[in-house]
Amino acid sequence: MAAPAYPGWVTRWVSGQWRNKKRPPTLRPPRPLALADRVANRRERGTEATCITEMSVMMACWKQNDFSDLPCAEEIRRFYDCVAKAEKERKSQNEDTLSSRGNLPSSKVNKLLKRFPQITRYV
Repeated sequence: MAAPAYPGWVTRWVSGQWRNKKRPPTLRPPRPLALADRVANRRERGTEATCITEMSVMMACWKQNDFSDLPCAEEIRRFYDCVAKAEKERKSQNEDTLSSRGNLPSSKVNKLLKRFPQITRYV
């Protein structure tokens, strides 16, 4: 197993080359280390589709009965019940909760950054 490759200045610093009252090179960030006032609007990944089974059963029934609603009333009712249940679950989820990946949506991050802005000056 090969040793990891470090930048040249790290090996010089560790080896003691900087100990003779010489300072190691200063690392300067290209931008100030502060949060921006807002983040880019990212599209949320779509959640998994719901009621696919009910919809396919309903469409199969329609196809068998020449797209007549009367013989397929039970399948249509099951599909609408499933859609209503899924919509109710989606609305019951609090908007402040994290997404499935554990991240806040960009709209929530922007609201928080607006509510708690960066301190650009000291009092």
